[in-house]
Amino acid sequence: MLKRIMPFRITTLNLAQNQKRLGERRRLIAQQLIDLKPDVFTMNEIWLPLGVGQWVKQVMDGARGANHTLIQSPRKVTEPDVEAEGILSGFRVMEQASRFYAAQDSVMLTARLEITDHLVDIYVTHLYASRVDDSLRVGLVEQLIDWIHERDDIEYRIICGDFNARLDMPSAKLMAEHFRPTQTQPTAFTPLQEPGDAPTHPEWERLDRCIDFIWISSSIRVIDSGRCFDKADEADQSLWPSDHIGVWADLEFIQSEITNSDGNTRG
Repeated sequence: MLKRIMPFRITTLNLAQNQKRLGERRRLIAQQLIDLKPDVFTMNEIWLPLGVGQWVKQVMDGARGANHTLIQSPRKVTEPDVEAEGILSGFRVMEQASRFYAAQDSVMLTARLEITDHLVDIYVTHLYASRVDDSLRVGLVEQLIDWIHERDDIEYRIICGDFNARLDMPSAKLMAEHFRPTQTQPTAFTPLQEPGDAPTHPEWERLDRCIDFIWISSSIRVIDSGRCFDKADEADQSLWPSDHIGVWADLEFIQSEITNSDGNTRG
C-alpha cells in the first residue's frame, strides 16, 4: 500500500528581468504571491541590480510571518552578470549547489530541502530561448539529467523553470522520459506591454504554448496544480505580473510500505 505525507506547495515564475514596467508589475507579483503562499518559490530572470530576489523574500517573510531562505545563482559565468535563477524556501535548506552548462551561458541551481522529515532536491533552470534550434536545448537537458543522476542519494526530485520548449519538442520529450510535468496549460506569452508599445515577443501568439514547468519524480504525487500570476491589472489589461504565466502545484511524497508476516507495515 502507499502512505501519504503532508502536502506542500511549490510555485515557479519567470520574472522577466527589469523589462516592461517592472515597477508597476511588482504590485501584481506581490498581491498574487501573497494569495498563493507557496512553501517554495523558484524564479527565473531575477534582476540583480534592483535586488528583486531580496524584495520577493521580504514579501514572503511578511506574508507568512516567517524567515525564508533565498538562494540565487547568476545565469552566466561571465562577470558582472545581472540576471539570476533563484529558490526561495520556507523549509530548512540542507545544502545548495549550482553548475554551469558546458557553454557557460546558463546555469542549473539546486537546493536540498528538509520537508516533513524527507529530503528533496529542488532544481531551477532556464533553457535557451524558444527561437533557437531545439537541438541546443536537448544538449542542456542531457547535462541537467546527468547532474541530477550524479546526485542520486535521495529519491525525491523537483525541477522547475522556463524550458522554452513545448511538450511535443525533443528537449521536453527527453525531460518527460525521466520526470512528469504537473500541468500542460499554456504559460506564454501574456499581453504585457508598455503603453503604446507591442507586447513582449511580438512574433508569438498570446498564451498558445506551455514552456514553463514543474517536473516531478515518480515518488511524488500531484494533489492539485494549475497556473498562477495569470491576472492582469483590473484597470489596465496590458499590465501583467510577467510576460509568462507561472505554475503552481500542491505535492505530496509517496512512500511504499511493505507488510510483514505479523501484519505490521514498514516503510
